[in-house]
Amino acid sequence: MADEINQSVLKKIQSIEELAKRTRDAQDAGKTVVLCHGVFDLVHMGHIRHFDIARKEGDLLIVTTTADAFVNKGPGRPIFTDQLRAEMLAALQMVDWVGINYGPTAEYVLDTIRPDVYVKGSDYENPEEDVTGMILRERDVVEKHGGKVVFTRDINFSSSELINKYLGVYDAPLQNYLDRLRGTDTAQKIEDLIEKVRDFKVLIVGDAIIDEYLYVEAMGKSAKESMIATRYQNSELFAGGVFAAANHVASLCAEVEIITTLGNLDSHEKFIRRNLKPNVKLTPVHRDGIPTTKKSRIVERGYNRKLFEIYYFDDTPAQPEIQQVIDDLIAERAPAFDLVIVTDFGHGLITSSTIEALQYGARFLAVNTQTNSANIGYNLITRYSKADYICIDAPEAQLATSDRRSNVETLVSQIIPKRVQCPRITVTHGKMGCVAYQAKKPPVRVPAFTKTVVDTVGAGDAFLAITSPLAAAGGDYEHIGFVGNAAGAIKVGTLGHRAPIEKVPLMRFITTLLK
Repeated sequence: MADEINQSVLKKIQSIEELAKRTRDAQDAGKTVVLCHGVFDLVHMGHIRHFDIARKEGDLLIVTTTADAFVNKGPGRPIFTDQLRAEMLAALQMVDWVGINYGPTAEYVLDTIRPDVYVKGSDYENPEEDVTGMILRERDVVEKHGGKVVFTRDINFSSSELINKYLGVYDAPLQNYLDRLRGTDTAQKIEDLIEKVRDFKVLIVGDAIIDEYLYVEAMGKSAKESMIATRYQNSELFAGGVFAAANHVASLCAEVEIITTLGNLDSHEKFIRRNLKPNVKLTPVHRDGIPTTKKSRIVERGYNRKLFEIYYFDDTPAQPEIQQVIDDLIAERAPAFDLVIVTDFGHGLITSSTIEALQYGARFLAVNTQTNSANIGYNLITRYSKADYICIDAPEAQLATSDRRSNVETLVSQIIPKRVQCPRITVTHGKMGCVAYQAKKPPVRVPAFTKTVVDTVGAGDAFLAITSPLAAAGGDYEHIGFVGNAAGAIKVGTLGHRAPIEKVPLMRFITTLLK
């Protein structure tokens, strides 16, 4: 009997295309088709009432749920896989059919199924309060096919709030930290801060890097050499370095311009331009006789483990006449921007004269000096005598201060400020989160928001890019650290630079954490 019930439930789960055919058949027979869509990670009484009201709007009720890959609700979410969530929905008697949406929004579902009625909860009724910003677009799709949108008004629970409160998805330090912030106006202040930078113009100066991932399958030890032999499978190319940072900040700010150098030997310029967001302008200075820096990482495909990497680059400083062009360009352009971000990878672009031009011309200067295998010990934040915001990681802070014994709080609040004149400093600390500091205030540690790491490449750049405009806007330093950790948590869940940080998923992640 149990097997029969289970089979009847599973039969109700159909593909979106199959649901579209069933909808046409029902509509041809004169029936009204109703659709509900959401994550439905934890089905509760609010959902039951919602579905019950929706069912009364027509003859057939279809419920679609968001696939796991597109659930942007914070660490550990979704609690249940999309298949389990679909089965839970299919087990409800008032639900006729269930589908899983393998896309980031409901637009494809609505455009394919074309329901007569699309039912949403009352929290979506006011478009200005919709953090996803999608309800107006969804309504347009529904009405384009002759349907209508209906909002239910009944008891309203938040699945995220119930999960956060009762299911213990976070470890104790993070849970205690979030509990301290919940019930305050932190979420609203962060939303207001992010909205404040919407019209910012941002200039980014930094090294151009192409990141290549060469995916291989390990075959075993070579018979005649002491090395592992691999079989090539495929590859991916990403616009990394300053370009990745520009795409991140472009989701928050109106205009972004990049100043960098490209090598004429193998510039990748067409590829780079294709992979920049529409509101990002590229202003390159070309150098003869060298390639644009490319870092090729050999990646074992099964678990995406990096085996080793190869640098294709020339990190010698540019010829004096080229360096003068770079410095003059910065001096000319920097004063016109609300914020200048420096992504200094230590690959030859930024010299002492460039630093002088940046410090003199920028209205607000945010800096990261990255330590990597090509420059370890030589590219330190102490190259800059002053900045308005510094964002580096813990090893970079230790190298800059020649201090590997003091804790990060001491480095950020007592030692670094003595060496670089800067009122705001954030030090990222991997699984330990980050430490945020503002002059004349005690440092604050913000815990990490995820333990699920797919790839750490570019996480620091994402943190820098997203937090710099917030610092320039005068945001609270703990709020800046909070947003930066959220951006970092999203970024480490992405392989390479496949997707930049986007404003809507970032806000959804933050509001879910604080429910």
